[in-house]
Amino acid sequence: MAIQQTFSIIKPDATSRNLTGAINKVIEERGLRIVAQRRILMTRAQAERFYSIHSDRPFFGVLVDFMTSAPVVVQILEGENAVDVYRTVMGATNPEEAAEGTIRKLFAESIGKNSVHGSDSEENAALEIGQFFSESEIVG
Repeated sequence: MAIQQTFSIIKPDATSRNLTGAINKVIEERGLRIVAQRRILMTRAQAERFYSIHSDRPFFGVLVDFMTSAPVVVQILEGENAVDVYRTVMGATNPEEAAEGTIRKLFAESIGKNSVHGSDSEENAALEIGQFFSESEIVG
C-alpha cells in the first residue's frame, strides 16, 4: 500500500466547541499521522477559492460565510491510502447516516455543520495542501 498525504479542515462548528483534540485523537487512532497543522481564521478570499467548485450552487455564500465565521484547523494527514482512510474516518456527510465511531457521527451537528472536510482524491489533496501550506511547513 502507498503512503499518501491528504488534506483536512476541522471546521468552525468543531473548533468553536473546542473539539480539535478529540478529532485529532480519532484521526491518530485510525493510523493517520498529522504532519502539518495550523489554526487560522480563513479569509473570504481563501474560502471562495477553496470552494470555487461550488460557486454556482445556491449554498455557496452560506458555505463561505460559515467557513469564515470562526477559526478552522487546516491539516495534512499522512498514512497508507490516507485519502480513502480519512474519508472513512470522517463518515458520511449527513451525520445521521454516518457509521458509528466516525468523526461526523461523534461530533457533527448537521449536514452543514459536519465538523470536518477531507480531500476526495490524491490530486485534490495536492491542490488543497498547496493552498494552505508550503513545503517547509510539512515537517512530519
